[in-house]
Amino acid sequence: MTTPPSPSAPASVQIPLPLFLYALLYGGMTCIAGVLGAKQVGIGPLAVEAGIFPFLLLVALSSTVAQLYGRATANLLVRFGFLPLVTAIILTWIVLQLPTDPGMYEPAKEAFPIILGQSWRLMVAGILAYGVSMSLNVWIFSKLGSKEGPFVALRGAVASMLSQIVDTLIFITVAFYGVRPIAELMLGQSIAKVVLSIIFVPPMIKLLVMLAHRIQAGAAQPGE
Repeated sequence: MTTPPSPSAPASVQIPLPLFLYALLYGGMTCIAGVLGAKQVGIGPLAVEAGIFPFLLLVALSSTVAQLYGRATANLLVRFGFLPLVTAIILTWIVLQLPTDPGMYEPAKEAFPIILGQSWRLMVAGILAYGVSMSLNVWIFSKLGSKEGPFVALRGAVASMLSQIVDTLIFITVAFYGVRPIAELMLGQSIAKVVLSIIFVPPMIKLLVMLAHRIQAGAAQPGE
């Protein structure tokens, strides 16, 4: 006679393989965005901090998850993203407080704290801008529709452009208000992020959606 499972036994949670993989990638991008942001890059007439590239991937990933698994799941992804983000900030601060090995490569001794050291205003600005802009991106993307098709990429571009403008306004205001003039900096960064959103986000969303379908189809094949 088979014994029925206890009512108190926890139910197993089945996470789709594409969602699991995209969540791993999402967590990694939240950490690396701050590191890459230490470099200013020039793309033609555009000047933007390099952290925009992993951030645009975060935008594409959250939009893709919203498209495939729903807005609620995408919002959870954004909220869980605070965990690696805050953990990375805390660990970086701890490492910067530890004594430096005298035998460390001399140029790296000076470069490390310059690249990874951030003021409390920059850290707070980054956390606030991430939370608001990514939540806004998911909300706008979901409000613009839910069906797959040629408009998925367009919805992603519109959501990315608007959320990136908000991200810029929050980050620059919190990080630099009262320290330096911010109006011109806001304008330049907003224009650059809008252009990059149009160029990179639509093809990334289409690629991520296509990959998710292929991964899921492969995982569903019998005998795997």
